[in-house]
Amino acid sequence: MRADKAKVTRLLKTARGQLDGLLKMVEEDRYCIEISNQLMATQAILRNVNKEVLHAHLDGCVQEAFAKGDQRQKIEEIMEIMDKLTK
Repeated sequence: MRADKAKVTRLLKTARGQLDGLLKMVEEDRYCIEISNQLMATQAILRNVNKEVLHAHLDGCVQEAFAKGDQRQKIEEIMEIMDKLTK
């Protein structure tokens, strides 16, 4: 992985902490909107992590593949990811 590991790790640990908080909120039977807001905040962190990883992939792995003439596989990978992101 070429993404900033420290940044990705920090964000994932934050998301893990939010998930733990969400579990506690559910166990405590907290208000639905509070839970939903926390869920959206966690999703936003995970989207940011994914964006960080994909940007690093494009900037490093894909650029390197194009320089070597191995772009077809990387293009297919990107198209698969785009399909998943748009579902």
